[in-house]
Amino acid sequence: MPDAPFRLAAVADLHGRADEHGRFRELVRAVNGEAEGLVLPGDLTDHGTVAEAECLAEAFALLRVPCAAVLGNHDYEGGQVKEIVRILADVKIAVLDGDHAVFDRRLGIAGVKGFGGGFDKGMLQAFGEPAVKAFVQEAVSESLKLEAALAQLEISRKVVLMHYAPIVATTEGEEVDLRAFLGTTRLSVPCDAFGALAVFHGHSHHGAIEGRTPKGIPVYNVAMPLLKKALDRRFRVVDV
Repeated sequence: MPDAPFRLAAVADLHGRADEHGRFRELVRAVNGEAEGLVLPGDLTDHGTVAEAECLAEAFALLRVPCAAVLGNHDYEGGQVKEIVRILADVKIAVLDGDHAVFDRRLGIAGVKGFGGGFDKGMLQAFGEPAVKAFVQEAVSESLKLEAALAQLEISRKVVLMHYAPIVATTEGEEVDLRAFLGTTRLSVPCDAFGALAVFHGHSHHGAIEGRTPKGIPVYNVAMPLLKKALDRRFRVVDV
């Protein structure tokens, strides 16, 4: 039924390690039983190594629903991004980076990693030293990539996947001094402009589980440590 809600599971910040074979098998089985698709908003590995990605792929090879992911800052740590993306693709996890996926011809997923830079009146501006301008440009570039991904989605029902937070509300609970590094308002602008139904992110382990963009789009922080603490669950299922 094209108009029926799509049951989408989401979890970020798995921080998979190479010595944890089998850790996520029960999670995968539960997703298979509860959802029609799965999104993974980054930090799939702990140190961005091939061995960690291979261990994670063992468990996710059991997944029976479509899956899309973005990478997080931890996934970049080992300098092996291309290899990680290839390993995940082998078990049919589509890693998005300014592009999109479509689940069951019913739900579009636009994905980027995102970046930091602060929120609202505290958002860092591209002024002064080249290093500051480069930092801000990374956030601007991620926002533009998200805009392009959403513009390419020719489907009315769409959600956004990112690692960093697009609103300050889902970082509340973190140390105030850290929040500028957990996301940026720049990421919320394309979401509001293109009418996404929901946004999923991670990265903020001690933040809040839910908030809204300026135009009212629900934003879900699905960092696994936060979900365990707030909901006593390892993933969240949202009808979209």
